[in-house]
Amino acid sequence: MRARRSCLCSPARPASKLEKAATLRVDEIVIDLEDSVPPGLKAEARTAVGEALVDQEWAAATVSVRVNGVATPWFEDDMRAITRCVRLDSVIAPKVENVADLEACERLLEAAGTDVSRRAPIGLQALIESAAGLQAAGEIAAGSPRLESLILGPADMSVSLGFPSLEEGPRWDFVRGGVLVAARAAGLQAIDGPFLQISDLEGLVASAERAREFGFDGKWALHPTQVKPINEAFSARSDEVSRAEAILDALDAATDGGAVMLDGEMIDEASRKRAMQILARAKP
Repeated sequence: MRARRSCLCSPARPASKLEKAATLRVDEIVIDLEDSVPPGLKAEARTAVGEALVDQEWAAATVSVRVNGVATPWFEDDMRAITRCVRLDSVIAPKVENVADLEACERLLEAAGTDVSRRAPIGLQALIESAAGLQAAGEIAAGSPRLESLILGPADMSVSLGFPSLEEGPRWDFVRGGVLVAARAAGLQAIDGPFLQISDLEGLVASAERAREFGFDGKWALHPTQVKPINEAFSARSDEVSRAEAILDALDAATDGGAVMLDGEMIDEASRKRAMQILARAKP
């Protein structure tokens, strides 16, 4: 499974943004053809992204592109342009509200075929950004074998649900919970959306830690300065790693394979699974 602690968004234009994005060593670069590109520049941006995915070396472990939505006039051209690029790792579908949206992506991905030089088949990620998408999240999560993650899109979601603002608070708990349960039930990653106040690093850390406490795997970043705090929030801490290793050692040493005591705590196979999850976070 791909590491997605921090998923850094980069506008598809101007060209200088793409050039800078290619040099950044992050878990995932998300090149955006949707919200950051005005209608009159969609074709120009699409061409620039296609060229960048062919001509440039990318430092990020994963390179993804957010295309325009299925219902827009740009969707099919976006898909045809980028799916020919070997460096593309996944397509991010915005505003997904039903399985049909994923099927439209799947159809065009299949039509593009598989390049023998590609490291792996092109994956899919689904942005959940509306009440309808949240309600159908379970069906969406099971809607394509290519699907790798569900991503919570907070800006559009807050409008769809009638929230008065984007501020963090308990009202977001059921939203995050809905996305998380749907993702986990289908064996997918759950990724939290961006924190929009770029200069507020304290708020960013609080938001990232809240998402991690919920069980999310990572969070979108809108600026390179947000990457390090997000990575730290979603990486296992040294004390967690030490405890996880002690749990595995204690269980492995048990002769009867049942529950054992460790520092006054009863541990069992559920403890083993949690320990392994923690150690997986330590190796992004």
